[in-house]
Amino acid sequence: MRLSFLNRENEFRRLKRAITAPQGSFCCLYGRRRCGKSRLLRQLLPEGRSVYYVGDRREAGLQRTALAEAVGLLLPGFDDVAYPDWLALLKRWWNEAPPGGVLSLDEFPYLVDVSPELPSLLQKLVDENAEKPLHLILSGSSQRMMQGLVLDESEPLYGRAREIIHVRPLGAAWLQRAFGTDSADELVADYAVWGGIPRYWELATDFGALWDAVESLVFDPLGVLHQEPGRLLNDDMRDTVQASSILAVVGRGCHRLSEIAGRLGKPATSLTRPIRRLLQLGLLRRDVPFGHSPESSKSTVYSIADPFLMFWFRFVDPNRSRLGAGALDSVTQEVQKVFPIHKGAVWEQLVRTAIPRLALGEMIWGPASRWWGPGIDHRPMEIDVVAESEDRRSLLVGEVKLSVSSTDIPRIETDLVNKARRLPFLGTSVSILPFVFSVNQDPHVPAGNRAVTAEQVLSALT
Repeated sequence: MRLSFLNRENEFRRLKRAITAPQGSFCCLYGRRRCGKSRLLRQLLPEGRSVYYVGDRREAGLQRTALAEAVGLLLPGFDDVAYPDWLALLKRWWNEAPPGGVLSLDEFPYLVDVSPELPSLLQKLVDENAEKPLHLILSGSSQRMMQGLVLDESEPLYGRAREIIHVRPLGAAWLQRAFGTDSADELVADYAVWGGIPRYWELATDFGALWDAVESLVFDPLGVLHQEPGRLLNDDMRDTVQASSILAVVGRGCHRLSEIAGRLGKPATSLTRPIRRLLQLGLLRRDVPFGHSPESSKSTVYSIADPFLMFWFRFVDPNRSRLGAGALDSVTQEVQKVFPIHKGAVWEQLVRTAIPRLALGEMIWGPASRWWGPGIDHRPMEIDVVAESEDRRSLLVGEVKLSVSSTDIPRIETDLVNKARRLPFLGTSVSILPFVFSVNQDPHVPAGNRAVTAEQVLSALT
């Protein structure tokens, strides 16, 4: 099933403005694979004046022939010539393309792999033809290479892009349109597996139930997504073995640098660079207690940022041998028993992400995070959600649960206030606002209670 075009209005509008400008433009589009870059381009490109070509890993000569054939659909006879190099082909495009013509080279990093001279050639042609109403769009899934091409001062194309657009995963609010269900519990469960990747959602909609989709797409060694983490890492990591190993041990519960290094049998200093790269790619997340500086805190913990990768490294990676032996049913049953723990962790992060977009207590809140550590009485404690109001006069503290009853809420709120009063950084004039966030909430919770529903949270995550 093909999903409708979801939530790329801003990206679409910016690119549309660039390729309809009276002067030439160069745009760069990048982001993780399966986030919808190619769909966006196909939706955007105007018929009758655009060429769309997807690069691959073939030899340069074969790719020039394929690109010439794609141009030939717009400019008859263009592919009648054997082009000896990229300059000859591209120069002819800039000379003969119709006014407003758009050349879109998707998966551009593959082309650069076989033809490293391409960025310099394109820089020269873009500069020479800046006044012509011709447009160039480069896109790719290798975030490392695409960012380098346009953001690295030493690269030829640096400073020339009119638009540099990072296509990110979709917010959880779009799940309802994708899966057509109003059940918040089901939507959170779906997001806990597929994350915000539109193509995963599209694949999953072909199945009647979540676990049927998981078993066929992810657990089955023949499934389309069974080897997905390896493909993601291949796009952006030189040492995929080390990166995969880090994600594997984090997925199995090692969250501190010392624990990760110990499990891998390596000095912590050797992991600094791959961890930094995983953080830059948005595959790992670094957390410190609320109010701590990320640069100086000694309480840093790491977790897998992407729900799908978190699910895969938690449940697929440890069971690959059993899955390869055909034990899909038994693995599925075992995973279903502990899935609520994983779902709860993803739900917590959704809540924290949503806080600045929720006018809770009729206030505007800053970024939310967890807090853990010893209180002023030196006893350890944890708070799921902590955020400060914009005026810094109020502190939001929250507990995140999958289910809650109306009778539990007053007790939870009291506990939260008592915990907040033990926070070592709490000022004497700060007011404390406790909230309870739950996926499945007792329908008898009275109006005005500080109990926040999953519907409220999900609606904020566009």
